[in-house]
Parts: sequence; C-alpha cells; structure tokens
Amino acid sequence: MAAGDAEGSDGYYFRHLPQKPFQSLGSPETTSRLRQWSMLGRIQAQAFGFDQNFQAHRKDDFVMAFFKDPNVIANLKLLSESSGQWITLGTEVKKIEAINVPCTQISMSFFNRLYSEDIVRDSGHIVKCLDSFCDPFPISDELRKVLLVEDSEKYAIFSQPDREEFLFCLFKHLCLGGALCQYEDVLNPYLETTKLLYKDLVSVRKIPQTKKIQITSSVFKVTAYGSVGMCYPSTKSHEQTFSYFIVDPFRRHVHVLYHCYGVGEMS
Repeated sequence: MAAGDAEGSDGYYFRHLPQKPFQSLGSPETTSRLRQWSMLGRIQAQAFGFDQNFQAHRKDDFVMAFFKDPNVIANLKLLSESSGQWITLGTEVKKIEAINVPCTQISMSFFNRLYSEDIVRDSGHIVKCLDSFCDPFPISDELRKVLLVEDSEKYAIFSQPDREEFLFCLFKHLCLGGALCQYEDVLNPYLETTKLLYKDLVSVRKIPQTKKIQITSSVFKVTAYGSVGMCYPSTKSHEQTFSYFIVDPFRRHVHVLYHCYGVGEMS
C-alpha cells in the first residue's frame, strides 16, 4: 500500500480547539498589514488536539487520519473557489501529500544577510530595482529578486536548505502576498509579522543540561486529493496557496496555517 492512501489511516482521533487564540493574526497592526498585502480574509490558523503519541515516520497516516476525522471534517476551513466564502471540506479525501518542512531556526538574525548584502539599506528601506516580472509576481525591488529570480546576482545568499526552512517560507509568503498586494518600502513589517506568526505556531523547550532553546514542532506542507483531483488547500495550485500543519508532539496539538491566493478584503 502506498503511503498516503486512505486505507490503514485509523488510530488517531482529533478534536477542534476553537478557543486557541492566534494573536499574531488578530492584532490591529497585523490586520492592517494583511489588508495591505491582500491576504486579509484569506489566511487563517486553526488548532486541533489529538489523542496519541505523534510519530514523525507515520506522518502520512497522521495526516490521512486527520482528514478522515469527523471533528476535522466539520471544522476545518478552506475558501470556496466559486463563492469566496469560508467553507468546510465536503469532499472525501482519497490521498494526501505531506512534505517535511525543516524548522530549526530560533533567531530572526537569519535575515541579517539582507542588510549585509545590500538588499536592504541600514535605514531599513528595501533597495529598488528596474521593474520586471516573475509570473505572476511583479518585481520592483531587490528583496523580491532574492526571493524569486534564481539567476539574479544575490539569489545565492540564501542556500536551498535556507529556503526550505519554515521561517523562510513564512517570510516569503508574507512578502509576496495576495493578488492585489501593495508591497512595503521597508523590511520591518515583514520581519515583525513573520516573527509573531512563527512564535504563535511553533513550540519550543529549553534543554535543562545546556539551557539552549530547541524547537519541538514538526512541520509539513499538506495537499489532499479527492476522487477528481486536488481538493485542499484548493482545487487550483498556486505558490501562495498553502496549508502547513505544525505538530506539537508534547501538547498533542496540531496548528493548521492556511492561505488561498486571491484578492483580500479591502476594508
């Protein structure tokens, strides 16, 4: 049996945790930024609890059991392609794909190279460049060139392993935004929002012997398929349409960060 198929996925039971606050998404400042980035009303975080020890090598069974659970089916939100309204899945999941996303970074100094490599000035202003296009994203500054243009001069300042890190993925998603994204002139709003969201989603603990901080969460980028093709996070694939599952094996919680690319709320 192939990993991620529907059979053999029992064993985990889930419960919705609607009382879990995600303050990083709900603050007035973040709301204003998400509106500017055309993501407001199209991004959401949800929390679910589960009843057994999480085993990373059984992640496919875990994710399939998640989509089969009645409490998930009734509460997991996604955006309707047709109406633009939040709905529940309403489709039987036949197959899943759960891609491991490395999550090891514990400091925003990870992004200091944007200053040292002259992507961002000491003042915090993002360096502008000649307008170009990397479908579907317009590029008018050095930051978006570093994020998107593989043959650009500074692309290599972030290695491939760097780019796979969950912290980088969050940052890039916020920088690229939605369909009518109004880009920032300065870096700080992107960094601040990335940090708040990361701290909200990811769990850490201090190792007693060394006093060092260790991330305990496992992160997966998740896609689900029904009988006629992809059904989650959307029926259409887009770099800015995503769902990340962030699993805390100690609290037995899974946080779901979801975004569907499109035109965000204007007011």
